[in-house]
Formats: sequence, C-alpha cells, structure tokens
Amino acid sequence: MARRRRGRPINGVLLLNKPAGMTSNDALQQAKRLFFAAKAGHTGSLDPLATGVLPLCFGEATKFSQFLLEADKRYRSTFRFGVTTNTGDADGEVMTEMATDILTREQVEEELAQFQGEIEQVPSMYSALKHNGQPLYKLAREGKEVEREARRVTVYEIKLLDFRPGPAAEADVEIHCSKGTYVRTIAEDLGHQLGCGAHVTVLHRSGAGQFDETQAVSLEALKNERGEGRAELLDHHLLSMDAPVATLAAITLPASTGYYFSQGNPVMDGQVYRVGEEGDMVRVFVEKDAEPGAPGEFLGVGQITDDGRLAPKRLIAKN
Repeated sequence: MARRRRGRPINGVLLLNKPAGMTSNDALQQAKRLFFAAKAGHTGSLDPLATGVLPLCFGEATKFSQFLLEADKRYRSTFRFGVTTNTGDADGEVMTEMATDILTREQVEEELAQFQGEIEQVPSMYSALKHNGQPLYKLAREGKEVEREARRVTVYEIKLLDFRPGPAAEADVEIHCSKGTYVRTIAEDLGHQLGCGAHVTVLHRSGAGQFDETQAVSLEALKNERGEGRAELLDHHLLSMDAPVATLAAITLPASTGYYFSQGNPVMDGQVYRVGEEGDMVRVFVEKDAEPGAPGEFLGVGQITDDGRLAPKRLIAKN
C-alpha cells in the first residue's frame, strides 16, 4: 500500500530569502514544515554560504520548477584577493596566501570585463553537479577528484561596484548570468588572471528569472508570523501555480476545449497563432463559467504544434 503523504495539498510558489549557513534543502524542509505542505521542491541549489532568492514550489507548482531552473540569475558578491581556498569560497580550507598591496581598481576592472559574454567554466569539485549519480562535492570531501568538462555559460553583465585596496584587497561585483554559472569560479579565474588568487566571501542572489529580492520573505519572518497559529496564516505569501511560467504568453480555452486539453489531448483553437508560433510554449487557462473569454482555472502549459494545435506539456492534476 502506498504511504499517505503527510501535510496539506497546497499549490503555489514561495519566494524565500535563504539565510547564510544553511543548505537549500534545509531551507526547503523548514519552509515545508511551516506551511505544513505535503509536497515541495526548490528550483536550484544555493551554496550554504549564499543568501537570497530561492523560489520554492509547493504541490502542483513543482511541475513547473524546471522553468525557474532554466531562468537567468542575478548576484551580488564580494571577492577577496590574495587568498585561494579549496572550495573557491570562504567555507573552504586556505590553499595559498599573498599580499595584494599593488593591486589596483583599474587592473580589476580590466580583467573583470573579460568575463562578460559567452565564457567557458570548469565546474568546481565542490559543486552539486553529479558524476555517476554522486554530487561532486561528496566526492571532493572523500579526497577524490574527477575530470570535468568545461561548460559554456553566458554572463550578460558584470559590474565592479566597489574596490577596497590594500594587503587584503576586496571587490564587490554585480553579475547577471545564465543558468549554471558559478560565481566562485569567476572569482577563482579572475584571481588567476590577476596573478594573486581570489575566492568568494559573500554571495547574494538578488534575482531569479522574473523574481527579485524585494518579493522574498525570510524564514524568520515566516516563523514570527505563524507563531503558534495554523499554517494557513502563511498562505498569502504563495504566488499562483503559474508564477514560474508567468513570462509565457497565455491562452484561454472555452470550457469544452479546455476539458479535452486537461485530459491530455491536443486541441484546435483559433487563438493559437495570435499568441505564438510553432514550437512556442504557452500558459493555458479555461474561461470562467460566468465570464466567457475571461481566464479562470490554470490548466497547465501547452506547446503549439506544426499543424496549429495546442498540445499539453505539463498539466495540473485535479484534486
């Protein structure tokens, strides 16, 4: 007999401001308990050192988490020059040290500019990438190292916000990048280019896709708000199930067409080519009973086929 899942069958997206010193999974589990949610998942790990925007999907919204995994990200970070660590961040063991008295802002800006655009990165052994089913960081902690292929990522913009010269020089940077970009690898590679080494001491994700830090709530705030009360007190923090795909065009189907779509069948609708082209993904709603043409229930995501139909790709399960 299947084990019954404990918790409420709630659906939606929580934008969590993850605290430092906690894994993304630990943050997820705490939020899941606070909301007493039956099902939840995060949308890409943040290092324990990192803080900031961590979208969490509850219930049926987990079906659309991949869209946030694929989204670009924004970070603010502090690089410490003259010190390298085995992890590329302040949580690791110091490997080399040297003074950075002669390092200038101009040198840092010149080398930093080389990281804008398409670049190749070799993922750190302390990343969450998997090798034969094992996260690299677990292998690294066992003293093992495996060969990693360079991956192509895009840095849309990288800016030097501040530079503090001296024997322990630091730089504050702002980065807008594609998924899979490792900020600590940028810090390490920048330090190598400058000939002094570097690592990350502060990392804050300020945005993920269409979401930014102003929309995020902390675990502490959630705990204080709930207190000894019921989990329902926190539900107003949840964004709608279609929040992860809110950048997609939307189409509203008549009730009869919406029924067949929700059963997994491709459907014909005259609106299709007004909202997209062949291959495009769209959000799909069914019209409200009392308001023909007005979007009502979210059915899921569909894709426009070569023959002008709308084929289901991710559907919301009915309770």
